[in-house]
Amino acid sequence: MSQISRRQALTVFGALGFGATAAACAGPGGSTAPGGSAGAVAPSAGNITGKVSFAHWRGEDKVVFDELIKRFAALHDGVEVAQDISTSNDYNAQALQKLRGGSIGDAFATFRGSQFNNFTEAGIYTDLKDSKAASNYQPGLLAAGKSGDNQLGLPYQVVFPMPMANADLFDKAGADIAPKDWEAFLAMCEKLAASGVIPISWPGGDVGNGGQLFNCMIANNAPVDDMCAQIEQGKLKVTDDWFLKMLGQYKDLVPYLQPNATGTAVEPAQNLFSQGKAAMLATGSYHIAAVRGLGAQFPIELVFPNTSTGGDAKYEGVYNATFILGVNAASKNQAAAAAWVDFLSEPENAAYYANETAQHVSVDKVDYTNPDLKRLSPWLEKKTALAARFQFQNLDVRNAVEASATAVISGTSPEQAAEAAQKIVDERL
Repeated sequence: MSQISRRQALTVFGALGFGATAAACAGPGGSTAPGGSAGAVAPSAGNITGKVSFAHWRGEDKVVFDELIKRFAALHDGVEVAQDISTSNDYNAQALQKLRGGSIGDAFATFRGSQFNNFTEAGIYTDLKDSKAASNYQPGLLAAGKSGDNQLGLPYQVVFPMPMANADLFDKAGADIAPKDWEAFLAMCEKLAASGVIPISWPGGDVGNGGQLFNCMIANNAPVDDMCAQIEQGKLKVTDDWFLKMLGQYKDLVPYLQPNATGTAVEPAQNLFSQGKAAMLATGSYHIAAVRGLGAQFPIELVFPNTSTGGDAKYEGVYNATFILGVNAASKNQAAAAAWVDFLSEPENAAYYANETAQHVSVDKVDYTNPDLKRLSPWLEKKTALAARFQFQNLDVRNAVEASATAVISGTSPEQAAEAAQKIVDERL
């Protein structure tokens, strides 16, 4: 599975000039039928009534989805949608078991990568290839939800899993918000620290959010674009020199993180950033709405921890296509669940979601009015890598590899952290 740049993948559309003409990252192939090899079938048709369980991990979007649910219910008498929300890490670990019986998650979202693959193999999806919903998306951004000829899911969000930056604090410190290499990035952090703020707020105690920094750190260090897939396959090792170099760069970050960074949950990390005590929040653009809700009024930019040397970087940032919407094959209310997915995929409703949550979407012909989305629009045209951590198909392997970085932040040497992680990878081969 190869990665491509945003410049290669995206063309212009809508108010922010965002679209796609090329596939980003194809999903795994194979049968998706629970009991055979015929493949997934389309959701059942019928009356749009009854209760729909909508399972996802975006607790910060609950209010926005509540409003969309009201609008949806106004169009269909006798139908209601109830959100079933878990934390991102719990959802990654437990959603398959929860949704398998169909009592939870008539409609649902999945992460790109291992979770999508696991749901595919378990036959959880129905095929949305010929659905009304699928016709509303940019074709080049649908690849993350495909399996063979089936369009099992619809990637709803396009996000940038890079540190958010308080532009006012950068201006005050005279710090470069677009460092060209690792030396410049550390110099930027030094200026921020000298100005009296924490350079980076990192939620190292939250695996799902803390791991987003990994996408940035590995992008320009790895020898190939499918580096995480090759680690999982045993073709590359985390004890290789290039990976040890990256772990050494994690060690370089220690003086610029908040105290007890590896034990910090996402909410305290967000608070440090929102209150102006930290110049960066090392999660991603998907948290803009959350920090705005906490009172942040400063201009927000994105910063790429550019790990290259001498200004010779292959990538200028990272992005991800995720929150893949699907309809549960085991659901007893597929008609209403499919109608809900159709509704979310209409440009007007997708625009409401995007502008209220400060998240770009993969739906075509969306009018972006959110000032944060407009401010970050240049990132849609930069040369960005598809987020690498979602290449892992085995969650145990992913957690072990990412945990090596956390161990280094805690004081373990890069060599020891890498050896411990590689042992777990080898056990899963």
